[in-house]
Amino acid sequence: MSQYGHNRQTPLLDTVKNPADLRTLDESQLPQLAEEVRLDMINAVSQTGGHLGAGLGVVELTVAIHHVFNTPDDKLIWDVGHQCYPHKILTERREQLSTIRQGGGISGFTTRKESIYDPFGAAHSSTSISAGLGYAVARDLAGKTNNVISVIGDGSMTAGMAYEAMNNAGAMNSRLIVILNDNDMSIAPPVGALSAYLSRLISAKPYQSMRLLAKEIISKFPPRIETAAKRAEEYARGFFTGGTLFEELGFFYIGPVDGHDFSHLLPVLKNVRDCGFDGPVLIHAVTQKGKGYEPAEQAADKYHGVSKFDVVSGKQQKTPPKAPLYQNVFAKALIAEAKHDDKIVAMTAAMPTGTGINLFEEEFPDRTFDVGIAEQHGVTFCAGMACDGYKPYATIYSTFLQRAYDQVIHDVAIQSLPVRFIIDRAGMVGADGVTHQGSYDLAYLGCIPGMIIMAPSDELELMNMVATSAVIDDQPCAIRFPRGESTGRIELPERGSVLEIGKGRIIREGSHVAILALGTRLEDCLKAADKLAAHGFSTTVADARFAKPLDADLVRLLAKNHDVFLTVEEGSIGGFSSLVSNLLANEGLFDKGLKFRPVCMPDIFIDHDTPAKQLEQAGLDAQGIFNKAMSALGKEVVTSSSSIA
Repeated sequence: MSQYGHNRQTPLLDTVKNPADLRTLDESQLPQLAEEVRLDMINAVSQTGGHLGAGLGVVELTVAIHHVFNTPDDKLIWDVGHQCYPHKILTERREQLSTIRQGGGISGFTTRKESIYDPFGAAHSSTSISAGLGYAVARDLAGKTNNVISVIGDGSMTAGMAYEAMNNAGAMNSRLIVILNDNDMSIAPPVGALSAYLSRLISAKPYQSMRLLAKEIISKFPPRIETAAKRAEEYARGFFTGGTLFEELGFFYIGPVDGHDFSHLLPVLKNVRDCGFDGPVLIHAVTQKGKGYEPAEQAADKYHGVSKFDVVSGKQQKTPPKAPLYQNVFAKALIAEAKHDDKIVAMTAAMPTGTGINLFEEEFPDRTFDVGIAEQHGVTFCAGMACDGYKPYATIYSTFLQRAYDQVIHDVAIQSLPVRFIIDRAGMVGADGVTHQGSYDLAYLGCIPGMIIMAPSDELELMNMVATSAVIDDQPCAIRFPRGESTGRIELPERGSVLEIGKGRIIREGSHVAILALGTRLEDCLKAADKLAAHGFSTTVADARFAKPLDADLVRLLAKNHDVFLTVEEGSIGGFSSLVSNLLANEGLFDKGLKFRPVCMPDIFIDHDTPAKQLEQAGLDAQGIFNKAMSALGKEVVTSSSSIA
């Protein structure tokens, strides 16, 4: 019988409801507890899907931190949150793990509203050091003495924000503990007995006392001798441990230590807790992503994100897509354009597979650039290439492009540089929830002068818009599309066709209600129109194609010839509807009694659920669009969605 499966035995974990219970255990019991946490996590995620590999890699580290530190009084801040599942198991959420990332269940990330053990919400990377420093300074100002521990992964260290925070922390005397979870061996030399011994030695009180005494003595000498002695000590530690970079940023570096060996972890964590360091400390823990579960250890992505899977074999129960994914349609279109234009290049920020850029890279490896978790750099990097005549495609999720907003304006738009922004995951994203929803790009790009914004209603339109973007050479443009499958009903050409900039199209003509859709909500608009027709209201449905420049002639036509005018977009307040209503107001088209209704995301954060449920909650499904139109017509609103397929 495999050690995995529903018949698992977790006798020790069953006695641990929270970290206070964990701290009553003897250190000799912690390896068993770690294995039971690992088993529990594997079994739970096998039923729900979610993030697996990162959590498996920090089981021992999580157990050790909660055993040594007095959480929640001591603040434990996780970066990104992908690795927080063991933390949730140990912090009163074990029984809820079977609901993770599901409607009404717990989040796949840390979130303040969920638990007192989550002092800071995190689903975007590289925030934990900044947040931890904020907590540390607030503690100092309040005269408190609790510890603050920030955990950050080596991948998150590719983002500039982490270094900004370290530079700031290194210049201050606030006591902050940063644990670098290095699960890719990207920084550390091999970990062994010597490095473990050195880590214990330099973090221990005797060493710290001698170091402080030596500092006091050396300070009596002339400045040149004092400086030389300080450099010698730093060099000695940096030579053996590899911590020179962090020392230069002002951190006292300890490591590397084996992040799976309690005999290495516990002494170092205790020393750091008890020694009262003057300033920030960085503990370099080397871990293995997917640790303890062979299918994850052997997989190329270490089972970073998984669907439901068989725990014995590790085989994931992935349902084959019924239609091409939008991201892959984009890749097909871009590859076709790049074959005709050697100036086309592609950039992604650590999301090659999620954006389809991995397919482009297979064809054009020398024209593909993954800049890591560094969206700000990535956008300006593309601006530089555009300055020299290349045609860069900055391919970034909507939620992550938010992190480079200043660069979009300052480095691209003001200079009228033809950077093409490919905005994947625009709209609802399901289980990843509010932190990853592409809700705001229409609003935050729509206000930028000179920005062309396109949104395809189906996969053919996406191909055409990619072809259109390739010929725009004097200003920036953006194409936004959702996560998931396309319609699957359209035979795609080898290459897209160029569209007329700023021109929409009428799909169906009517006389009472006009619906102007932007993006893939068009299909539900047609379903709503069918329902309106069944109630005696003839409906025009149009596809805007462009949010900017807006098809003013089409907007005027719809406004003048209909009693009710709806705009529909899978985006927040302040987006496409704002651009349309601004035109209507300025041209006096409201003055004769036009009933205008925007259908967009409500002004709330919509929690994780299935995309269909999220759209229903937002009123962006066919029933919601129908209800909005009926309300504008002064008719009774139907609340049930069962009558619309």
